Amino acid sequence: MSSLHKSRIAEFQDVLKEPTIALEKLRELSFSGIPCEGGLRCLCWKILLNYLPVERASWTSILAKQRELYSQFLREMIIQPGIAKANMGVSREDVTFEDHPLNPNPDSRWNTYFKDNEVLLQIDKDVRRLCPDISFFQRATDYPCLLILDPQNEFETLRKRVEQTTLKSQTVARNRSGVTNMSSPHKTSAPASLNEYQVLPNGCEAHWEVVERILFIYAKLNPGIAYVQGMNEIVGPLYYTFATDPNNEWKEHAEADTFFCFTNLMAEIRDNFIKSLDDSQCGITYKMEKVYSTLKDKDVELYLKLQEQNIKPQFFAFRWLTLLLSQEFLLPDVIRIWDSLFADDSRFDFLLLVCCAMLTLIREQLLEGDFTVNMRLLQDYPITDVCQILQKAKELQDSK
Repeated sequence: MSSLHKSRIAEFQDVLKEPTIALEKLRELSFSGIPCEGGLRCLCWKILLNYLPVERASWTSILAKQRELYSQFLREMIIQPGIAKANMGVSREDVTFEDHPLNPNPDSRWNTYFKDNEVLLQIDKDVRRLCPDISFFQRATDYPCLLILDPQNEFETLRKRVEQTTLKSQTVARNRSGVTNMSSPHKTSAPASLNEYQVLPNGCEAHWEVVERILFIYAKLNPGIAYVQGMNEIVGPLYYTFATDPNNEWKEHAEADTFFCFTNLMAEIRDNFIKSLDDSQCGITYKMEKVYSTLKDKDVELYLKLQEQNIKPQFFAFRWLTLLLSQEFLLPDVIRIWDSLFADDSRFDFLLLVCCAMLTLIREQLLEGDFTVNMRLLQDYPITDVCQILQKAKELQDSK
């Protein structure tokens, strides 16, 4: 480890040990990248995403309260809908006398159960193919949810619920901007069928199952938006970061902490996922056009070239912006980019500059290429040096 890196770690530690965290100083340090040693990134993200307050003394009580709240969500939204057995003295067959699977009443618990399955099937399909270039999400977690996997109770897990349902889900072939598939071409394809995944022993669960539970609970608590394809790409890097925390005491609670950080992050970017807001000033269309207007200010020649070829921002910037670039780069690079995004006090204005920087860094190829070549470049971005991209974005920010 270089002396410079040791010095950066010490700077973070000095800021984080204060009774009241100097948030602006933490943002300034984090913007240039957060060291992963000692769980620094995990802690900084929790603060930058407003999960933890700047007053250190309140962290223990807040974490205990939020983690217990998440346990309550599990009891109400995972265990009860699955119909608990054993010590509750209830079986699936006699859950109630009046409520049954064919009950036409819209308020029927069974009716809700079947509607939830439609959302669950889409979540399940997406989380199983999370980050296919690494094996992490297919591996068993060291901290399975004992509340659900307790063999004494035989609660229905979401995985079993998906396997048992007879509902059919239609494959989402096009996103709402009319662009086929939100996944990046350079990402490895996921296995085609559920049978291609390794079956874990009873009492174990894979990391993707934890992510599935987080997204399902989020959808239940936020019926106005529920689940939209792509949310799995937002929660994945958060969960990976917290689930690999070197501090086992915090790592054990990665699921709950991820849920609340994801919820806070979605509160800031959820407008990107709401189709009815697309054309409003807070919608995704406005942000895509802002990328082009910024490019026009910084590099009018390149802007005119893209306009001449009728390359619209929704052909590539929709995915860049909506998924916070999580599909354009490998996971370690995505995490580094997110350090800067979470640290920027104007939040996702910096993301617009990162997208503009990505365009200017391949300007020569774009100026020489035809429509087909340029679309391939933009939909499978060639530069993997994210530090170069972030540096260019910072230069664009400073030149305003």
